[in-house]
Order: sequence, then structure tokens, then C-alpha cells
Amino acid sequence: MAHGSKRAVTAAIVGNTLVMIAKFVAFLFTGSAAMLSETLHSLADTTNQVLLLVGIERSKRAADHKHPFGYGAERHVWALMSAVGIFFLGAGVTVYHGVNSLLHPHELKELTWAIGVLIFSLLLESYVLWVAVKAMHEEAAGKPFLAFLRHEADPSGTAVVLEDSAACLGILIALGGIVATYLTGQPMWDAIASISIGALLAAIAVWLIARNHDLLIGPAVPKEDQEKIRAILAENPVVERIVQLRTRMMDTYTYRVAVDVEFDGESIAAKLEDEIKEAYGEIEDYEDFRRFCAKYADQIVEQLGDEVDAIENAIKRDVPRARYLDIETD
Repeated sequence: MAHGSKRAVTAAIVGNTLVMIAKFVAFLFTGSAAMLSETLHSLADTTNQVLLLVGIERSKRAADHKHPFGYGAERHVWALMSAVGIFFLGAGVTVYHGVNSLLHPHELKELTWAIGVLIFSLLLESYVLWVAVKAMHEEAAGKPFLAFLRHEADPSGTAVVLEDSAACLGILIALGGIVATYLTGQPMWDAIASISIGALLAAIAVWLIARNHDLLIGPAVPKEDQEKIRAILAENPVVERIVQLRTRMMDTYTYRVAVDVEFDGESIAAKLEDEIKEAYGEIEDYEDFRRFCAKYADQIVEQLGDEVDAIENAIKRDVPRARYLDIETD
């Protein structure tokens, strides 16, 4: 399921690298604060997407004795580092440069060249965004797209969609600032565009930090999956009552489920009725009865184990992400 996220991240790295080079060349020719902001924007995006790719690859490592539940959550660590990078490198430097240009304006040159670069960048960024959205749509598998991005999607894929959306919007802001400066001769509009791009980056970074913080702590699994688990337990005749259901997202694609239940002893005993009838006729004295009780106790434990296995298999079939299950008798 992470394949879509990796495809989106890889496309974003390639696209943003090309865009970053073009924007930087345009900045050297024009001296535009908005162009420098867009260069830093693309640099931040490229760097952060490299971090996301590192997180995706490292999260694939198999479980070992040090981390028996695997390394899936490591992608959230790298995604969090990426979000912090967006905030400080992308937003912080961009806003600083914009404010500095606003306080100390200077004449801009070759603005028509900058406009051409921005239009080229917009076309390329739009394609990268299309690749990312398409990949996430495939992972959503028919679920409401925005809700999927907010609550269930791999944060690496979500980050790429948000960053690329911000990149397209940032280019439009930069384009508006440069065109306004070109038409009015006032570099103030270029500086305001730079500050606006920084504010946009900061807003996205804060959202991504909050999202990855939540995933690292380990939220409960989505309500619809909890309801599926409850339904499986409620429909099983040997389960008398669900005492407690606790769930946790180990990572985007892995759930841990702990359930305390009361089992119905009569239902379990009914499944052993043939063995009970067969043994009943052989009991002649206390020693026979004692052997019957010992054997029957073993059969009850074995039958209970079979019932737990059946419940776990049913949960894994209907909720494939529930990979770690712990079903206990209350």
C-alpha cells in the first residue's frame, strides 16, 4: 500500500529539483524576493521529500529482537523532521527575506524572464501534484478523498500532496507579486508575495507536525474498523460480552488490537457434547471421574484456543491492517 506514496515522493523529488534550479537562475537575473522565496520553497520541498523517501525505505525493515513490532513508525519520525524543516527552512527564511525586502526595497530586473520561469514551474508542479493525487486516490480505494488524507493516508503521501498544492499556490502568489511589481514599478508587491508564501508554508508545516505527532503517540484505529471488530466479536456465539476494546495504530498500515471478553462457557461446552456423552458411559468410579475431568479441562482449553484463533482470523480477514491481536478472557 505504501507503493503509491513512494511513487508520489519520487516524482516530487525529480520535479522540485528541476523547478528549484530554474527558479534560482531566475532569481540571479532578477533579484526578486518572491523568486528567492520560491527557490527556497522548492529547496525545502526537495530536501523534505528526500527525508520522506528515507523514512519510507527505513520503515520497510523487518521486525527484530530490538523492535518486535517492526519499524513502520519510523516513517512518522522522518515525516516529522520534514515538517519541521518546512517550518524553519521554508517558512522562516522566506518570511525573513520578504520582510527584509519590504524594509529595504531594491529595483527588480528582467521580470519577464521570471514570469516565464514561473509559468514553466507551474506546469511542472501541476504535473507532480497530479501524480501525487492519483497515487493517493488509488490508496483511498473509493473512500472520501479529503477524509482519507486527514485521517488514514500515509503521512508521506499526504505531505507530498500538501507540499505540491502549496507549491502551485505559491507560484501563483509569486506570479501575482511579480506581475504587480512589473505593472506598477513598486517592489513592495514582490516582498508581500514572499511573505505570503512563507505564511503558506508555515500553515502546512504546523498541520503536518500535528498529524505526525498524533501518529507517533499512537491514536486509536478509525471508527469504521473498530465497528468491524466489534461486529465480529458480537456475532460469535462463544463471546458473551466485550469487556474492553483497545486499539492503536502502530503505523499507517498496521493496527494493534487488544480485547478483553467474557466467553460463554455453555456454548464452548456444547461443542464438546459428543466427547462428554462418550466419556459418560465409561465412568465407574472416582478415578475414572478424575481422569475425565482432567481430559475435559484440556479439551476446554484447546477448544477455547481454537475459538480465539477463529476470531483472530475473522478480524484479520475483514480488517487486514489488524496484524497484532491480543484476545484475553476477562
